[in-house]
Amino acid sequence: MVSTAIVKDKRYLRHNTGEYHPENHHRLEVIYEMLEEDGMKGKFREIAPRAATREELEMVHTSRYVDQIAATYGRDHTMLDPDTSTSSESWEVARLAVGGLLNLVDGIMKGDFKNGFALVRPPGHHAETNRGMGFCIFNNVAIAAKYARQKYNLEKILIVDWDLHHGNGTQNAFYEDPHVLYFSTHQFPYYPGSGSIGEIGKGEGTGFTVNVPLPGGQGDAEYIQIFKELLCPIAEEFAPQLVLVSAGFDIYFQDPLGAMSVTPGGFYLLTEILMDIVKMCCQDRIIMVLEGGYHLAGLRDSVKASLKRLGDMEYEGVNGNKKREGVDVREIIRSVKGVQKKFWKLL
Repeated sequence: MVSTAIVKDKRYLRHNTGEYHPENHHRLEVIYEMLEEDGMKGKFREIAPRAATREELEMVHTSRYVDQIAATYGRDHTMLDPDTSTSSESWEVARLAVGGLLNLVDGIMKGDFKNGFALVRPPGHHAETNRGMGFCIFNNVAIAAKYARQKYNLEKILIVDWDLHHGNGTQNAFYEDPHVLYFSTHQFPYYPGSGSIGEIGKGEGTGFTVNVPLPGGQGDAEYIQIFKELLCPIAEEFAPQLVLVSAGFDIYFQDPLGAMSVTPGGFYLLTEILMDIVKMCCQDRIIMVLEGGYHLAGLRDSVKASLKRLGDMEYEGVNGNKKREGVDVREIIRSVKGVQKKFWKLL
């Protein structure tokens, strides 16, 4: 049995943001071309997407907002915010992005495959309940978590967000929800401005939001240290039944929108840590969904590295990446532990 499934579909290219917008169709083109290379072709089970229903979209988004996006169908260009726009087919493409991810949830929960990667666009983690922002229209991963909770009666879902930017929309969707733990590493202060250490959830959800805000310059070693010292003990104690990953590859060392230093080998190792977590907690159930990543060669190579680890394939790209001088992640880890240790005994 092929253990890793992917969602890919050329219709995702039809969300037209313009040739010079960072989040354009070339991002998926380079990934899809990589999947045809020797050593990659035929290694993954391809899952066809479907259009998410209004009911599924409204698990997270307001009916009024869904109507707003539906009304853009057939219009060449509609601005949602200064960074985010729709084209004539974006309504349909965005529904396919959500539906493709939901098909992965179904396949994993039914045991058809162990893990999966939704190679879709537009991305989602900035989308709020009532507005699109930051290149995002519908919050793919938040809807997937709500869907898995409702359809499969899951009590605990972990969302890990390693995108360069804080996933404000995802955090807000579950800020008062103790059933979904949101863990984010992100450049800070930076767009969208949220994600401070003190943002820990509210009400019954207090302690189920874990933010690790970082200055630029963090490389493979620093991210691995953060995952091992913060994410691993929290995940072990939380014991999720499913792990969803907002996989943004804009922490790549040459990404034009960020200042991080992660290599493709670093993404391989971060994926390996996540796979160790799901092996221990939730029968290997992990789904990644594409968020950011705007250096085309870096995006291609980094997605390839993560896919190879998901598929238990050989990978020779791990190296001893060094961080930039003057960056020390230990104090940040201590600060996060100081805030979170009252909620997580294993810290």
